[in-house]
Amino acid sequence: MKKSNLLIILIASVFTSFTAAQAQFPMGGAPATKALPGTAGDQTPKGNSKISGIVVDSTTNKTVEFASVALLDKTTGKPVDGTMADEKGKFTLSKVAAGSFKLQITFIGYTTKDINVTLSKGQELDLGNILIASSAKLLNEVTVTGQSALIEEKVDRLVYNAEKDIAAKGGDASDVLRKVPLLTVDLDGNVSLRGSQNIRVLINNKPSTIVASSVADALKQIPADQIKTVEVITSPSAKYDAEGSGGIINIITKKNSLQGLSLNIDGGVGNRGSLLSLNGNYRKGKGGVTLGGFGRGMYNTITKTSLDQTSIVNGVSTLTKQTGDGSSHGLFGQYNLGFDYDLAKNQSLTAGVRYGVRNFSTQQDLVTRLFRNGSLDADASSRRDVDADNLSGTVDMNIDYLHTYKKPQQEWSISTLYSRNDLKNNFDANLMTQGGELLNRQRNINSNLNQEFTLQSDYQTPIRKNQMLEFGGKGIFREVTSDYKFLIAGPTGNFSTEINQPQGALTYHQNIAAAYSSYTYTTKKRYTFKGGLRYEHTFIDASTTEGGQIGVADYGVLVPSVNASKTIKGTTFKLAYNKRIQRPGLQQLNPNFNSANPQNITVGDPTLKPEITDNFELTLSKNIKKTFVNASFFGRVTNNAISQVRIPSDTLPGAIVTTYKNIGRQHAYGSNIFANVAATSKINVGLFANIIYNTLEGQVLGMNNVSETITNSGWNISGGVFSQATFKNGWGAQAFGFLQGNQVQLQGNQGGFGFYTIGIKKDFKNKKGSLGLAGENFLNKSFNIRSELKSAQFNQVNNIYMYNRGVRLTFSYKIGKMTVDAPKKKARSVNNDDVKSDGQSGGQTTGGTTGGGQPRQ
Repeated sequence: MKKSNLLIILIASVFTSFTAAQAQFPMGGAPATKALPGTAGDQTPKGNSKISGIVVDSTTNKTVEFASVALLDKTTGKPVDGTMADEKGKFTLSKVAAGSFKLQITFIGYTTKDINVTLSKGQELDLGNILIASSAKLLNEVTVTGQSALIEEKVDRLVYNAEKDIAAKGGDASDVLRKVPLLTVDLDGNVSLRGSQNIRVLINNKPSTIVASSVADALKQIPADQIKTVEVITSPSAKYDAEGSGGIINIITKKNSLQGLSLNIDGGVGNRGSLLSLNGNYRKGKGGVTLGGFGRGMYNTITKTSLDQTSIVNGVSTLTKQTGDGSSHGLFGQYNLGFDYDLAKNQSLTAGVRYGVRNFSTQQDLVTRLFRNGSLDADASSRRDVDADNLSGTVDMNIDYLHTYKKPQQEWSISTLYSRNDLKNNFDANLMTQGGELLNRQRNINSNLNQEFTLQSDYQTPIRKNQMLEFGGKGIFREVTSDYKFLIAGPTGNFSTEINQPQGALTYHQNIAAAYSSYTYTTKKRYTFKGGLRYEHTFIDASTTEGGQIGVADYGVLVPSVNASKTIKGTTFKLAYNKRIQRPGLQQLNPNFNSANPQNITVGDPTLKPEITDNFELTLSKNIKKTFVNASFFGRVTNNAISQVRIPSDTLPGAIVTTYKNIGRQHAYGSNIFANVAATSKINVGLFANIIYNTLEGQVLGMNNVSETITNSGWNISGGVFSQATFKNGWGAQAFGFLQGNQVQLQGNQGGFGFYTIGIKKDFKNKKGSLGLAGENFLNKSFNIRSELKSAQFNQVNNIYMYNRGVRLTFSYKIGKMTVDAPKKKARSVNNDDVKSDGQSGGQTTGGTTGGGQPRQ
């Protein structure tokens, strides 16, 4: 049977299961007033009265999801019943005895709401909309400013409300993610979750092929001021793809669900970058159209590097001393067109297309001296001028359909996505003598294409009043190609093929068939359990033009997940376990021999297999007066781990080759602690710390080409502080600082770094515009990232000096007028969480490479 036929059969079987489920769980049914999954169940004294209502923000008129509702005895003040509002703010207390009570509604960031109620026997009391006010009040003013809490902990995720970030205007998504608890973003834009870069990044619940190629590049294409929230999902349920051993990060951008016509203009100019963004919305009746785009320029990014490395090959010791002076510039853009339409009261259709473009260039002058057995080798010493380009264009197109039913939270969806990323990673190098005489020229051309089509269907239905059943299926058809060639030429004349370098093409087909089922159960004592199983089967067909078929076998994986939570005396406990899979990404697979810096070469390995990770997690969170505290303790065990491995080249004197291998095992144990303090009604202060202990063990090539086992272990500690304040007359200020310690690698450690920023903002009186000023690293001329790597065959010390002192002026203005219209639930989109990113930017390497790594903007 053909693999594609098997894939279709697997997907068809899930749709058949859906049809069967329709017969078992008929659509329609229970009225909306029934208690929803996640509620407390029946704890009251026996009675036949009922209380219901909807919790609403008093300022925005939007419903407040998952607010806590307690029914207290009016005389003793003791709780007699309780529940939690659903995602629409609705709640119901059934079987309540007659009597007088106090209904108490609480939620993080809001003042407590108390309502006195008296029930007679059999009475059904509908309280309608219950308005609760934000706990953040402006002093000396009569109005209450409605603000969501900076950090919100929901049932299955931690949410950072980025809308409150005033210093990030003019920046990109990496500026925002730096301030999110549990996350670490280095100066290149590479993201780690609890010390692991094996994560999936979604944009509005959707994947993109550019994220699969490079997370750092994708973040540069998202303007900071267009981000609404960042969701951190450390223990994904079976509904999510099995990919991402560290977890999932979902970036939600601002969407307009109002009626009317509006245009937002945002811009910024600074000494290292500028941005202009236009976003328009038109909504009338059942339909809406959004059209937007932004362009961002990056310039004046200077980097200096130094490299000292010693290697021993065939008994010859070679000492390499190298210095580099570089700069980089780039243009980034993203343009989108969206459409949504309500086909009927319970049916909606969403479609969209997004195009992203990246044009990033680096220039670097490398001066290299080689010492053989202690003596300077003048013939091998050189000066090298390198121009490197990383260019890409990404297209994402989706069509999604959602059907809801009379029973609350019962829905069925079909989602499709086509995504394509064209990536070029080329360099031109001039090799000269120390005196500046041109000797020869080199050129590496590497064109990559990553495209995929996804079909997905999901169904969920409540069972009784305290259970939820979810299941669905998904198929991904993915193709990755990479054409690579290395050319040489003399000081003049045409280029010709270099016969001693790899030439050819990689074709990598990866098809995935997946099915899952998830079940949620809430007990009468408000324990919540969510368990699920997901099965994914991956079909691989890979080959290279020079080597033929690559022996990578098909594989299947069964992924269980278990989540449990309980709130005891105001403290919420969460316990979770899940198994995750991490497939290799494009840059790990790419066999192109990137020798932009011939002393530090990178090459991928198309024979890589996926890594498997077991995750354990315990989380505690509590509000202590004006302070919200979240502490998590976790363990992570990874088998078949994909890691960078470095070995000396046996053909290029003094060169170190970096590739990717399934090295063996990785263990990580640690804690993440976060606290947000509402110091006053005007000032919030946040503190966070990440403490992780890593151990790594793997097989690498040692002396005399004999495989040897090496181990490394150590602490990875990072932390930071941020504060923001609001004042009268539209003024606001924000400050942020972060320190990252050394990070353990298999063959050494990567140096730490620091970062800080301060910003102020002034809103215009009509609230339609604002001006802002932000400065970053303004007290430091540069930051030095020092990394040390070693093995039995080499030692390397690499210093990268980042000159990223910056200042920027930002502005925004809104044109048009929108009227409030309660948003309807829109079709769910595709989530592809299944490909590992190398965490690097466009295949760029570190340690004396071209540009020395991309500076953060």
